[in-house]
Amino acid sequence: MKVWRILVALSCLLLGGCLVTFKEPIPANEAAPIALLGEWTQLDEWGDRLFLEITRAGANLYQARLSEGSTDSAASLETFGFTVSHHGRRWYLSAGLPKSVGANFAIAGFELTRNNELVIYNLDVARIQQDMQRGLLEGQTVTMPEADGVLITSPLDKVFGYLDDPANAGLFVEVARYQRVELQEP
Repeated sequence: MKVWRILVALSCLLLGGCLVTFKEPIPANEAAPIALLGEWTQLDEWGDRLFLEITRAGANLYQARLSEGSTDSAASLETFGFTVSHHGRRWYLSAGLPKSVGANFAIAGFELTRNNELVIYNLDVARIQQDMQRGLLEGQTVTMPEADGVLITSPLDKVFGYLDDPANAGLFVEVARYQRVELQEP
């Protein structure tokens, strides 16, 4: 598999211009659901297998490692730390971004389904821009390597009130769906 394809897909999710970023991270005040930890897999849009391993990295701190091939033998393509928060009916994760894209924070939604799937959602940049123009959030459009993104400067309480409003359910766009890796019996 071509590593660049994974990096392009990941950069769009976490590092690229198609992001809504925030000045503040989610504080490490809450533990993630135990079911989030472990190994996950998916086939990307080219039919190649990706692995995501989520581990505890400290008190209410977590680490995700994306790799191709098996998690035992594959080189890590990307590793990032994150925190989580549960608001209303949704779970959110927050990860710091590198200086090259502003050194702010990305916030994504996630859910653990009854079918043993981990679904990750990004925020719709165009919809956030519209709502900023309507005064629902404070922020600005920022130029990033891939495309323009948005930097939200509203306090997290206001952001979560906005995100948790059922009228804004359409803000969330599915970007990845992983299946739990089944443990092999020796």
